[in-house]
Amino acid sequence: MTAPLTPPHQPSSNGPWQTPPTWGGPGSPGGPGSGAPVESEGENGRRSDLRRAAVVTVLTAVAGIALGFLWAWLAPRVPLISDSTAVFLSDSEGEEAIGADGTFVLLALAFGVLSAALVFWFQRRGGIALVVGLALGGLLGSLIAWRLGVWLGPEQDVVAHARAVGKGVVFDAPLQLRSKGVALLVWSIGAMAVHLGLTALFGPRDPEPEWGAFPGWAAGGPVPGAGSGAGPGAPGAGTPPVPPAGA
Repeated sequence: MTAPLTPPHQPSSNGPWQTPPTWGGPGSPGGPGSGAPVESEGENGRRSDLRRAAVVTVLTAVAGIALGFLWAWLAPRVPLISDSTAVFLSDSEGEEAIGADGTFVLLALAFGVLSAALVFWFQRRGGIALVVGLALGGLLGSLIAWRLGVWLGPEQDVVAHARAVGKGVVFDAPLQLRSKGVALLVWSIGAMAVHLGLTALFGPRDPEPEWGAFPGWAAGGPVPGAGSGAGPGAPGAGTPPVPPAGA
């Protein structure tokens, strides 16, 4: 009588439920206890996304300088006139005051579409970090454009300006935004919407998962005799031994 080769408390190495060593178990490459310094790919990806988002935020905010110059140049002027006692609108039925807000909103929307298209062109991977960078950069760019346009526009001190030009002389009112809550968010909202739309339409798709088979399993179920000494698919793996003739 011979002793069994496999101890009863340990599973057979040829069993169909044996976990492959490459699935990240203890002692396997990349698994716990391997002793090798392994850095998570997810952590590297997050750091890379944060760096790209920071670059996008800075570049988008700097583009607000161009928006400020364009707004100061294209925004319609509001004519004022003074009678030495008070300052009045030269044209009480004019729409120049609304036109300044409308010009800023249209320019900010155009900058939002352009910045989102450029970011998608150079960074097709997408990601929430880039969208947040676009939103934050658009808000900072709008603030810079607003303050720069006001600084480049007509004199802010209306009373001093009226005294300087004299009685009955038409002069321009200071450039200002009356609907700041909407105008300062148009760039961010437009950039986020356009970038998410481009990513959904033209962004890269995740690969389909590949489903593998367990060792010792065929398409219809377990292979007969897979737990014996013969490996899966070996000749005669599931055929019982035939006694010799004349035995």
